[in-house]
Amino acid sequence: MAIQIERPITGYEVAGSGASESEPQAPAEPKLELVQVTEALDRPERLEGATYKVKPPIAEHALYITINDVVLNEGTEHEVRRPFEIFINSKNLDNFQWVVALTRVMSAVFRKGGNVTFLVDELKAVFDPNGGYWKPGGKFMPSMVAEIAEVVETHMKKIGLIESEEMDENQRRFLQQKRAEYESRCSETSAEEPAAEAEPEGGDASTEAKDSFPPNAQLCAKCHTRAVVRMDGCNTCLSCGDSKCG
Repeated sequence: MAIQIERPITGYEVAGSGASESEPQAPAEPKLELVQVTEALDRPERLEGATYKVKPPIAEHALYITINDVVLNEGTEHEVRRPFEIFINSKNLDNFQWVVALTRVMSAVFRKGGNVTFLVDELKAVFDPNGGYWKPGGKFMPSMVAEIAEVVETHMKKIGLIESEEMDENQRRFLQQKRAEYESRCSETSAEEPAAEAEPEGGDASTEAKDSFPPNAQLCAKCHTRAVVRMDGCNTCLSCGDSKCG
């Protein structure tokens, strides 16, 4: 059926198929504002943390390192834990000044926010002019500050701030097999050779390593553990699996 337009067209609009304007609109979901660690963040009344005991062989008393974390966006999918403060306590007062200074600076960096994992690398690079020391297990520590950094790194891995580079089960099984072969080969060689003279008692505790790896193992440049041995014509670390042959 044709419709005759008797007046000139001055405007038009397209009729939509959606809901009419009279229907109520659904309320918009409130936008979640993420809370980040900044200097403006007040210290909560309750903090979660952990305490680690460190006993360097060059120190008379142990160090007790406490790291407290703040939980951000608790109860949401964006919940994270970040280190907020650190305390170090010891009976030894010889290192009191630099320990207090170190904890205050580190706590200030934690509360400033951002990527704080750089502290681990910076503190690990501190070397003792006396030469450092060996930890039980054959790991070399260049200084007490570096051992404090290792504790901080362990805590950051625990809360997920640093990804842990752990070996898988196949790598662990392979290293255990190679270590058993190496120790078996060494025991056969030592049985054929005459017994070595007994070493004198005593010695420098800073250079001796009480480890569970072969006594003739070399220092690993990656994990700083005296666990590098020669296997199948290639230097391989029995601690972290690092190998020059890939």
